[in-house]
Amino acid sequence: MDRAAPRRAAREAADTTWFRLLARAGYGASGLVHLLIGAIALIVAFGGDATPDQSGALGAIAGMPFGFAVLWTVAVALWALGAWKIVEGILVRGTPPLRRWMRRFGQWGQGVVFAAIGGIAAAVAMGARVSSEEATEAVSRGVLRVPGGAYVLAAAAVVVGAVGISFLVMGLRRSYRTQVRVPDGALGAAIDVIGVVGFVAKGVALAAVGVLLVIASIRGEAKTAGGLDGALTALLRLSLGPVVVGAIGAGLIAYGVFCFFRARYARL
Repeated sequence: MDRAAPRRAAREAADTTWFRLLARAGYGASGLVHLLIGAIALIVAFGGDATPDQSGALGAIAGMPFGFAVLWTVAVALWALGAWKIVEGILVRGTPPLRRWMRRFGQWGQGVVFAAIGGIAAAVAMGARVSSEEATEAVSRGVLRVPGGAYVLAAAAVVVGAVGISFLVMGLRRSYRTQVRVPDGALGAAIDVIGVVGFVAKGVALAAVGVLLVIASIRGEAKTAGGLDGALTALLRLSLGPVVVGAIGAGLIAYGVFCFFRARYARL
């Protein structure tokens, strides 16, 4: 068996112009989804009734003119970006073996997430009623039913929390620059401001999701677990909840705008 074959195939795919263009379109699709999630979060912060997560954002697209076509475009673009991340994982080279595999699994994890969101977009385009919150609770309920399920859920919480912290660090240290060619001048400075705000906001949101999963694992209650919708709903109950949720919503809008710039300047 030729062990170099997967890497060779991945390199050939990465050198394909149309594949790169579709991957860049995937960042744009992610930007659109985050813009809508942020806008919905702002509506919720001001007392509106909406679902501030991926399913809510995709449902909003479905209600737009030509929403069916937009959803399928988003789905294909996100699938392409997911495939690109898989390819990037295969092509990771150098660094000590442990760090190399950590980077590899990180890329593959992102690929799975992008592909999953693309799947949700396709399902909504076909008329399905999808709830990320209900899906999270259903998965948590199934995990808690198996022996040691609480520990598995706690481990998942740690992973989600770690991802949230990584977004915070990337924003504060501007380490996203390793993945994006930020131009010089006023435009580059503006992109940096947007990037810092967006990454920090997404980090806080993911950390809140991780906290909910920890609570669910401790209490053994699947209904406590939740996705972004549940996390923002929980934050609303705090004394300054609407302000916090509004800030996260504005930050997610900033992250969406950053994704549009990333579609143009990403290092692919």
